[in-house]
Amino acid sequence: MRAWWNAREPRERQVLAIGAALTAVLLVWALVWHPLQRSRSELRERVQAQRSELQQMRSDATRVAQLRGLGAQAKVERQGKSLLALADATARGAQLANELRRVEPVGPKSVRVSFEGASFDAIADWLEGLARDFGVVATDLSADRAEGTGRVNARVTLEEP
Repeated sequence: MRAWWNAREPRERQVLAIGAALTAVLLVWALVWHPLQRSRSELRERVQAQRSELQQMRSDATRVAQLRGLGAQAKVERQGKSLLALADATARGAQLANELRRVEPVGPKSVRVSFEGASFDAIADWLEGLARDFGVVATDLSADRAEGTGRVNARVTLEEP
């Protein structure tokens, strides 16, 4: 290799050296510098997106805390009804009276409600109303398909906070 290099004219060696240097610089840029800059830019974008998500989550957490407070306040506005009576009355008010089979206590702050052939959408709306208006949440729900479109046999365990 050295003999080959020495056999070149000084001007040719100069051109080859400059070409080799430019090739080396181009390779360093293409294989090292450019990928690092691109990764850095992508990371900046991801950090910005995650900061936006964090801000949204903080806002949502504040809203959830406010809504939980409203649910706890709503519990007081039950006109003295027990959870058992509340579950029965609200299920009947949610057009589930014919499908309601049983409301039984499970513990001091929970009841199990059973439906047969009830509309799944009506049960979901009823549960949403209980949570929103009274702070009562479903801790367990099991449903089996019943005859008819959208109809289920369901058992729901409700719990007050």
